[in-house]
Order: sequence, then structure tokens, then C-alpha cells
Amino acid sequence: MKSFAITYNEKIESSVSVMLELKKVLADNAIFADSFDIDNLKSGYDFVFVIGGDGTILKAARFYAKTATPIFGINLGRLGYLSQSSKENIKVSVEKILKGEYRIETRIMLQSCDKIALNDFVVKGTTTGRTSRFSLKINGKLVCDYLADGIIVTTPTGSTAYGLSAGGPVISPKLNAFVIVPICPHTLTARPIVIPDNEIITICSDKDLTNYVVSTDGQEFYEFAKEIEIKKSEYPAYLALLDGVEFYSILRNKLHWGTSPAQIV
Repeated sequence: MKSFAITYNEKIESSVSVMLELKKVLADNAIFADSFDIDNLKSGYDFVFVIGGDGTILKAARFYAKTATPIFGINLGRLGYLSQSSKENIKVSVEKILKGEYRIETRIMLQSCDKIALNDFVVKGTTTGRTSRFSLKINGKLVCDYLADGIIVTTPTGSTAYGLSAGGPVISPKLNAFVIVPICPHTLTARPIVIPDNEIITICSDKDLTNYVVSTDGQEFYEFAKEIEIKKSEYPAYLALLDGVEFYSILRNKLHWGTSPAQIV
């Protein structure tokens, strides 16, 4: 590796101190790293450490996907599902990375116009407190109409986020698939759909509603009037994962998958 960088979220308590600690650990190994806030991302690096919560990692993943730069998350948030290290394990994590005891895993992303998302696109009506009508098309063919609070289109990476909360399935990140999840549908026959990632999703708005709102990973918001097309992005995200850490252990340890509530401490 030729160059390292550290990006951190100044809005999260202790992020600056953790950044300084990480810089010291790297310096002790004769490595100088640039550092900058998540709102001032820079390219031109071979490896980027990301300090913050999952939202910080999502923003960094979208930015560095276009340069195929691997990112490594250090969690300061609540869940840290996308992170590989805590602030207490920085030294051990850095040592493993410098020894090459990690792998780069590519994750498929979604795209709509010039927007990309690692987790999901969420479509909702602008009328707060009311359900909206949506028409769903796949590859230009009508699938169904929904009367619901919204629709989530999620990647396997995002299947453990909003999609899971809305009743969608957990999808292994190794699968090339997307999940379409209606949010609080006003019918018992509306269920999540899993489709191949090479299919094109179109969501059409109700003629009686002026605009719908789309969110990208819950961070960027914009409106559309008639329809939105969502497909696989040409850019995958590049996540650096430590050896020995795999998808199912993360489910157990961070989401307490299959664990009785009485066993959760």
C-alpha cells in the first residue's frame, strides 16, 4: 500500500481523539496518514480508515466506490454493523491490516440517475401520515400496485437495515440479488420480493400525488413526479474485512440473531 487516509465524523463524540490515536498507531509503524472530516472527503488513496457509525461508513463507501478504494470501519456508533473494529481494538486491527490479514469484499450497490446507494433506496409520498399508491414494474413489465407508506429497494448489504425492520429477509452479501419491500402495505397479499441484480426496477407514482420523495441510504433526499428507475450500479463498494470475521458471526454478535431475549446482556 502506498497511501493511507483517515476520515472521521466530527459530529460524533470522541471521533477526533480516536483519529489522533489511530494516526499515532500508524506512525509507530512508520506510516503517515492524511486525515479529514467525512464532509470533506478526498480521493487518491490506497486504503481509507473510516471512524464513526454506519452512516459515516455508508457515505464513505459511496464516495470511494468510484475509485475502487477499500475502506475499513472503526465503530463509534450504536450498532456498527458495517464496522470491523472498535476504538478499543485499533492497535490490533492495524497490526492485522499491515500483516495482510484481511480481505477486500466487493458489495453490489444500487443506482438511480447519478445517485448510488450501498444499503437502499426508499420511496415515499410527500403527504405525511397517509398511505400512497405505487406501481411496481420490473424490466418494464407491471408486477403489482401497492397502497403503502413506501417501498424499500435494498441490496444484500442493506437487507439487515431498514428492509429488515420492514419485514424483509436477510440476504447474504455473496448473493447477486435485490429485495423490494413494501412499508406497511394496506393488504395482506403484499410481500417482499427477491429479484436478480441484473433486473431494472421502476416505481411509478400515483397520478393524484404531485411528488414522491426518494432517500439514498437515508442520507440524501430528492423528489420525483412520475417514475424512478433503480438498477445495479456499475460501481461496487470495497469493504476491508479482517480474516476470521464473516457474515454469520456478525449476525450473531451484532444483531443477536436467533438469541433468546433472556440471553441478551
